[in-house]
Formats: sequence, C-alpha cells, structure tokens
Amino acid sequence: MNATQAYSELSARSKELAHLGSAIGLLHWDQRTNIPPKGHASRVDQLAALVAIHHQRTTDPRTGELLSVVEGSDPVSDPLSVEAVNIRHWRRDYDRVIRIPERLAVEITRATAEGQSVWEKARPVNDWAHFRPFLERIVKLKREEAEAVGYEKEPYDALLDNYEEGETAGRLKPIFKRLVEALKSLLESIEGSPRRPVSRLSRVRFPVADQEAFALHVITRLGYELEAGRLDVSAHPFTSGIGPGDVRITTRYSEDHPAEGLLAAIHEAGHAMYYQGLPLEHWGEPFCRPASLGINESQSRMWENIVARSEAFWQHFYADATERFSGLADVPLEDFVFSINEVRPSLIRTEADEVTYNGSSLIGSAFGEGNCLRLLG
Repeated sequence: MNATQAYSELSARSKELAHLGSAIGLLHWDQRTNIPPKGHASRVDQLAALVAIHHQRTTDPRTGELLSVVEGSDPVSDPLSVEAVNIRHWRRDYDRVIRIPERLAVEITRATAEGQSVWEKARPVNDWAHFRPFLERIVKLKREEAEAVGYEKEPYDALLDNYEEGETAGRLKPIFKRLVEALKSLLESIEGSPRRPVSRLSRVRFPVADQEAFALHVITRLGYELEAGRLDVSAHPFTSGIGPGDVRITTRYSEDHPAEGLLAAIHEAGHAMYYQGLPLEHWGEPFCRPASLGINESQSRMWENIVARSEAFWQHFYADATERFSGLADVPLEDFVFSINEVRPSLIRTEADEVTYNGSSLIGSAFGEGNCLRLLG
C-alpha cells in the first residue's frame, strides 16, 4: 500500500467515526432538550453502547499502521496542506485515545449522562447535596483519564490539551492571576459608582413565546442559518454541531429578564455561525474542526458582548423590540442599554454581566495547583 492509498483509507475511517459521533451528539442533544423523563435510563445505555463501538474503532491498530505509511511521505510534505493538517491531528488523536481504556471511556459517558439528568432536576430547587455525588464521580473518572493520558507536571494538563493543544495550567495561571486582579479592581470601581435608576424596566414582563420569536428574528439577521439549524430550550444553553447542515442551539428564558434568553441565544449563535462557516467539504476530517475551544468561545462572546450589548446594536433592533414587547414603550433606549450592561456580581456564569462573567470563569482557574481537579480533593 502506498501513502496515497493509506491516506484515503484514513479519511474514510475518519468520516465513518464522524458519522458515529454525530449519532452520539444527537442523542446528547435530545437528552438535554426533548427526552421524556422516563427515557433517561435507556438513553444512558444507548450512549454507553455507541461510545464503546466508537472507542473500539478509534483504537483499531490498523489506524496506527496507516499513519506510519503516510507520515513523512510526499502527500504531507507541505505542513500547511489539508493532508498534513489531517495527519498531524489523526496521529495526535490516536496516540491519546489508545491510552484510555474502553471501560473508562464508557464509565465517563455513563457518569456524565446520568449526572446531566440529575443536575437538571437539582438546579431549579438548588439541591446541591443530591447532585454532589454525581459530580464527585465525574471528577474521579476525569482524574483517572488524566493519569491514563499522562502529563509532565500537572494532571489538568492532560485534559486541557484536549481543548487547547499544547497549553498547560502552568502557562495559564499567571495570565489568569493578572486578569483576576484587574477584574477585581474594575468591579470595585464600578460598584462604587452611581447607578442609573431603571425601575420602569423592572415592572415589564416578557412572555416567553414573544422572546423566542424575537430571538429567532435577531439571530437570523446576524447570520445564523435556520435551514441549517434550530433554536430550542434547555436547562443550560449549548451548541451542537451535529453534522453538515445541522448545527443546533439552545437557550433558556426568564419572563423577568429578557436579555437572559436573547443574549444566550446570540452567544450560542456565535458558536453555531463558526461551525456553519467551517469548510464543510472536509467534514469528518480534522481540517473541518474548530481551531480550539478558545477560538470557538471568542466567536460567541464577540457577538454576545461586543455586538449585542452595544448601543449601536440596539439603535437598530430597539424599534423591533418595543413593537413586540409593549411594556418597553415607555422605557428609553438609554435605560434599556444600561440595564443589559449593568454590572452586578453573580455566581451563575450564563446570567452574569460582562465583567463578572470573566471573573466567574477565571477565579476558579486561579485556585492553586490543579484547578477544578483539586476542588473536591
């Protein structure tokens, strides 16, 4: 077998695994949006079965043999070529996954799927005690994954590398430390400043059906293609890139706070538009993946915070908003813009303002060695 033939087989294997991953992703999406309450137990079994098959095919020694044929050959001589990019990532993925036992991959899937349904019930009633053992189990399994993958200094590095290739906790900690210090100083200055009264806005109610219609209107104007996606409701907003022509987003609404559902929808639409803009002719290959979690998140937060919180944005959309929500008729644009930019500390990241959103994300990362892996230790 020559290098060209080996590459073709690797590409076919990669696309087959991507289709299997799409089915797994669709089951996860359904569990978080539409699944009947009594369907969670069987869903865990379905996911576990598919993950076992996916792991077996991903760790097939044939993949390692094919990679050895292609590496260093003419088809990948240009390091910036599609072929070279794919080979590097296929090698990285293969070397990582063969270190993780199938048993562990399946256990992590079961633990996270079971924990998801418990968290969704515990969150509205603030029942931390009921959810805690599920979180402890997940953290224990992720520690085991870190040990299986291996690391030089910090267990979290083994997990971080899966999202930000080559990054380490040691390199990020000083950056986070400076950011946290600056954010604390900024927050103190803001808390000591005068606040604009917006009492009229606090008396307005925003029906969920109208919020959903307005959110759809806004995100499609921004560029989210509904024929290649959909907007649903979930306990925590998320984006699922199921496959070409199918990138789904969710949000959650509050009748008291219209910005919560809208900004979350815009945030997720930012992720989704990034997915919709990937080179889909290479779908199923690493070349069609997001560059990193950080780059992916930069797209969502750019639309949410830089665009959707700006006065210019609302100069365009406020007339539409007041037409749909009659209670806004006597609320000046300036008051509304202030209300969605007002800084009030919150421990709930998805409901946090632009300043404390950063703090809630970063302060946890600045806690000692190991970040979240040591929080329960």
